[in-house]
Amino acid sequence: MLRIKPQESCQWDEISLGEIMLRLDPGEGRIKTARKFTVWEGGGEYNVARGLRRCFGMRTAVVTAIPKTDVGYLLEDLMLQGGVDLRYVKWVDYDGIGRENRVGLNFTERGYGIRGALGVSDRAYSAASRLKKGDIDWHAIFGSGVRWFHCGGIYAALSDTTPDVVIEAMQVAQEHGVAVSYDLNYRASLWKSNGGKPRAQEINREIAKHVDVMIGNEEDFTASLGFEVEGLDESITGLDPAKFKKMIAKVVETFPNFSAVATTLRDVHTATSNDWGAVLYYDGEFYEATKREELEILDRVGGGDSFASGLIYGFLAGKDPQECVDYGAAHGALAMTTPGDTSMASLAEVDKVKSGGGARVIR
Repeated sequence: MLRIKPQESCQWDEISLGEIMLRLDPGEGRIKTARKFTVWEGGGEYNVARGLRRCFGMRTAVVTAIPKTDVGYLLEDLMLQGGVDLRYVKWVDYDGIGRENRVGLNFTERGYGIRGALGVSDRAYSAASRLKKGDIDWHAIFGSGVRWFHCGGIYAALSDTTPDVVIEAMQVAQEHGVAVSYDLNYRASLWKSNGGKPRAQEINREIAKHVDVMIGNEEDFTASLGFEVEGLDESITGLDPAKFKKMIAKVVETFPNFSAVATTLRDVHTATSNDWGAVLYYDGEFYEATKREELEILDRVGGGDSFASGLIYGFLAGKDPQECVDYGAAHGALAMTTPGDTSMASLAEVDKVKSGGGARVIR
């Protein structure tokens, strides 16, 4: 069973570790033909903390590194609007050109119809990727009172040093009785020059030993941990929750430290029409979220992160497992109706969607 500290005994409901980038969005256009971009902040781990803060009213903070440059201050300005506490940001000196550190960039197309979403990363040598074991005083952070710690496979993939930072943080978190979650978030582009899937599985299987709540999508458990889903082909279509339940059973047998395992299920008909669902394993039982068939998508990026923040909110708020997975799926669905990586939803909107409310005009 997952044990979570009471809110009144802690300073923070949740803290995330990860890289935060500038997302450059060409809107309805293409990256390769754009003449202007909308700028957002985003990052797999940060998006969870921001969703918990802005949608669910939780007290959250982020651990990352940012260079002291105007681009870094732009990132800070965007993050301040998100409301996540920045006191644990490590500000580092800038060398003038980015040889030592920089702000990572993520160019992202939303996709439309038969044209899928596209992400182009420009993030090597980012300040957050240069963090090393021992750079962060985790005992001071978790000693201040933290209920939940979250990290993910994107951050673990960024450099040779980040996996050690992740494991160090998780070990100290658990020493302090903090619940630990991890989103596998496999990105082939990040592992391409860093050992590919074999290296990803080697690192993630080591990290998994320190995780209480493991989260992933329909391909993450295969690519990042090496678990096969029966009958799942390369096109990842026709997702059957029963097959994922069989896979999850193998996962918890291999990693008995997992108190919960959650996976999102996305069947992509077009970039703007997806089937969307989720499965949660907790305390020996499976719980399925409402399947939303042919969900209309404006911007799919960040949907999984918003699922994670909704799921975590459910646990932090003391909801039962069915409500936890329903909060995650509803929040993820709403997040994909707005542009940018991060959620613009309110708790009232999530509650409405979770309970089956429609999309009639409100006025």
